[in-house]
Amino acid sequence: MVLAATAFHWIDPAVRVEKAAAALCPGGALATVATNHIAGGTERFFVEVQNCYERFDPTTPSNLRLRTADEIAEDDEDDEEIIRSGRFDEAVFLRYEWELSCTGAEYLDVLRTYSGHRALEPAARRGLLRCIADLIERDYRGSITKRYLTELRVARRRK
Repeated sequence: MVLAATAFHWIDPAVRVEKAAAALCPGGALATVATNHIAGGTERFFVEVQNCYERFDPTTPSNLRLRTADEIAEDDEDDEEIIRSGRFDEAVFLRYEWELSCTGAEYLDVLRTYSGHRALEPAARRGLLRCIADLIERDYRGSITKRYLTELRVARRRK
């Protein structure tokens, strides 16, 4: 099996499917996992936190809102790429919605791993994280719940 958990989109499209196929024996599986942030959980927090992002991250679109799982289409582009290669059978696609409750500190730890947050200028990143921490502590008693959609795609290498 070749497994790419939330990383397949980072690999150069010119080589990712071909390299995966080359690493697999016939009948082996290419599995990709993608995770999307979706509406739900502590919904009011995710509306209000937008103000922090708009204040400290100039690339943030105004009034950005999370979509529901139903509003997120399957990534047909990846399927087409895999099928077009001629190396794999049609993929099986599964979706799973779930929630994670965390303290403000735990949530900030997760945010610090995201590339968009890491790319911010240090002063802007500190300001953004402080704004988020203050909002969670002040208005949400120190914890929030985040809702996710995790998608699994499995394609078998042709024999």
